[in-house]
Amino acid sequence: MFVNLHVHSEYSLLDGACRIKDMVARAKEMGQTALAVTDHGNMFAVPDFYNECKAQGIKPVIGCEVYVAPRTRFDKVHGPDTTPYHLILLCKNEEGYKNLIKMVSLGYTEGFYNKPRVDLELLRAHPGGLVCLSGCIAGEVPRLLLSGDYEGAVQKALEYRGIFGEGNYFLEVQNHGLSEDARLLPLMFRLSAETGIPLAATNDAHYVKREDSSVQRILLAIQTGSFVNDDIPIAFPNDEFYLKSEDEMLDLFRSRPEAVENTAKIAELCGFELTGQTRLPRYDLSEAQKRRFNSSDSRDFLRGICFDGLVKRYGENPSEELKARLEYELDVVIRMGYTDYYLIVWDFIFYAKNHGIPVGPGRGSGAGSLAAYCIGI
Repeated sequence: MFVNLHVHSEYSLLDGACRIKDMVARAKEMGQTALAVTDHGNMFAVPDFYNECKAQGIKPVIGCEVYVAPRTRFDKVHGPDTTPYHLILLCKNEEGYKNLIKMVSLGYTEGFYNKPRVDLELLRAHPGGLVCLSGCIAGEVPRLLLSGDYEGAVQKALEYRGIFGEGNYFLEVQNHGLSEDARLLPLMFRLSAETGIPLAATNDAHYVKREDSSVQRILLAIQTGSFVNDDIPIAFPNDEFYLKSEDEMLDLFRSRPEAVENTAKIAELCGFELTGQTRLPRYDLSEAQKRRFNSSDSRDFLRGICFDGLVKRYGENPSEELKARLEYELDVVIRMGYTDYYLIVWDFIFYAKNHGIPVGPGRGSGAGSLAAYCIGI
C-alpha cells in the first residue's frame, strides 16, 4: 500500500495547485486510505483538509514542509542564509501537532527571512510526536550527497535520527525523472543500507493530475511576475509532480518496494485527531487596566470599556434600548468565550489609531456589533 506523504495544497501559495477537495477525492479514487498535507512553511490548510478527509473516509496525515535555516533562524544575511533546507514533518499525535504548530509559528515570528524558517535548535527542542522525512532534493542530506560530501550526509542523517528517535526518521527518496534523481537515488540507497535508516518513497505533488501541470505553471508565472511561456527559473522541468498511484510508485521503485510500503507504515503511526475545540489567546490585563474598573477579570474590563464607549458614542443618557442591546451582545460574547478575542482586537486597533496607522472599515456580521462600535473597533 502507498500513501502520498509529500503534498502541496492550494495553501502553498502561488506554488501548490492541489485543491483540497480534489486531492482527497483523487486519493480515494486511487484506492489510497490516507493522505498527507505538507505545505511550504505553513499549516493554513489543516482544518479544511482534515474535515474533507473525514467527509470522504480518508485518514488525514497532518504535516508541513518546513524550511530549516542553514545557520540559525536568527541569522539573516544575504548569501549564507538565503537557501534554507527543506524537511518534511508529520504529526503522530497531539504532542506532535503542538510541537509542529509551535515551530511553524516561531518560523514566522523569529525566523522569517524571505521564507518562514526553523532551525536545529527548534527541532531539538520540539521533536516529540513527529515523524521526519529527509526532504526532496532541496533537503540538507540530499544536498550534501549531490555536492559530493557523502560522509557529511551520513553524519547529518544520523544527527536527524538522533533528534527524532529510532523509527521516526526516514530517508525520503523521489524519482521524477530528473538528472539529479538519477545521481541521488543510488547514494540514498547506500546511505540507508549503511546506517539502517529506512527509506520512504514520495512524489513531490504540486498538482492533482498530470494534466494539471499547466495550472501550476500559471501560479509560478504569477509568483515570479513572468509570462507563462517565459523561461521561469523555478518551474519544474516536466509534468511528473502529481499525486501518483501505488502502481506508479512501485514501478518507479521496483528495486526498493519497501520504500513504497513504508509510506503506509508511516501513515499508521500518524493518528492525530483534530478536536475542533476553539483555542484563543488570553488577554492579560495590565495593572492600570485592573485598577480602572477595580477588577482583574477581563470580562469586567470589557464590560467597563463597552459602557464607557456607549456614553462616548451616544451621550450621557443612552436609551434603554441601546443599553439592553449592549447587555445582550456582551452576554453572547462572554458565553461563547470571546471576551479575550474582543480585547485583543480592541488593543491593536486602539494602538493603530493612536499611532497614525490607518484602520480599514469593518466587514462581515461583526461590523454590526454595538459592542465593537462602542470600543472603537
